[in-house]
Amino acid sequence: MTGRTVGIVGGGIVGLAVGRELTRRYPGVEVVVFEKEDRLATHQTGHNSGVVHAGIYYRPGSLKAELCARGRALLREYCVDRGLPYDACGKLVVAVSESELGRFDALEATARENGVPGLRRVSGAGIAELEPHAAGLVALHSPGTAITDYAAVSTAFAADIERAGGRVELSTAVTGVRHRAGRVEVTTAAGVRTVDRLVVCGGLHADRLARQADGVDGPRVVPFRGEYMTVAPDKRDRVRGMIYPVPDPRYPFLGVHFTRRVSGEVEVGPNAVLALAREGYRRRDVAGADLRDLLGWPGFWRMARRHWRTGMAEMRGSLSVRAYMRAASRYVPDIGAADVRRAGAGVRAQAVDRDGSLVDDFRIGHEDGITTVRNAPSPAATSSLAIAEHVVARMGVDR
Repeated sequence: MTGRTVGIVGGGIVGLAVGRELTRRYPGVEVVVFEKEDRLATHQTGHNSGVVHAGIYYRPGSLKAELCARGRALLREYCVDRGLPYDACGKLVVAVSESELGRFDALEATARENGVPGLRRVSGAGIAELEPHAAGLVALHSPGTAITDYAAVSTAFAADIERAGGRVELSTAVTGVRHRAGRVEVTTAAGVRTVDRLVVCGGLHADRLARQADGVDGPRVVPFRGEYMTVAPDKRDRVRGMIYPVPDPRYPFLGVHFTRRVSGEVEVGPNAVLALAREGYRRRDVAGADLRDLLGWPGFWRMARRHWRTGMAEMRGSLSVRAYMRAASRYVPDIGAADVRRAGAGVRAQAVDRDGSLVDDFRIGHEDGITTVRNAPSPAATSSLAIAEHVVARMGVDR
């Protein structure tokens, strides 16, 4: 393998995990990671809730289900080995009304088929034993669901790459990709680089970069901003681990929930509000190119026609703390609008197909020496080491 070069676009957790796996599997290959920002894990990786998922939600047989299960085990082992934060504080998925019980039963069946470790169904009394301040009729308890610091994990992955002789080039935006003479030319802010294989893990810009690489238009990224509230210090003890609602199966979002962070803080969120910029962390952020891409995609309009009522409800919660907390307080009645303040936000790169469908699985393609990761939302961080194994095994580095 000596003399071959593999380029990776994106210094988030998935791109860095792929780079690390390449250095492990092919020690003679030169690995270079191109990251447009001046630091790693700037966008989705650095703005998520830090949850290590156990596999409760994902369609059995899907890549999400398969790679989440393996990724969770690999990530736990990695964090323990490197002394990184990893707290298996557990999670409750709570049904608070009779109308949710059908969805709850279906979710339990999915979780059991996925082999979620230690999963058990608990009654209202069982909820009170695990989370004394929570309310609900019935819940699924996942003791193996954990929290970590994904930015710290990403930094450790980058150090592994560099220790193995690879390079992580910050402030190096990729502006063009094309095949040339059996190799791949990568145009960056620092000039043109030629590599033997390329992996596109562009996150919020994955569709644009992938389209340059293979000419395929779709799915496109539709950005959704996820806003968080932080719970006042004197109310943090009301939540021991994580408390989630029963999700709506029409959406790949999990609903506003309570999450303890490795810092000791407790957050509520995120919601899912349409963003008008791919890096639109504030309501006032608008990017012309992003807006044109959004409005010019037929899939966006088809999605909007189907789900506009849900979108309006999410917007009300975004504008009003009281509206935001109205649903969340059903799960922990002792924490209301007066007990939280607005915190940060993240933007989720949600892939949407031309027919308006929200892509609900990882979407990874391989063609002519280029691997494209077009959709890698949650649980991509949990699954990152397993995604890396999956990608590297199929990209043909040794051919």
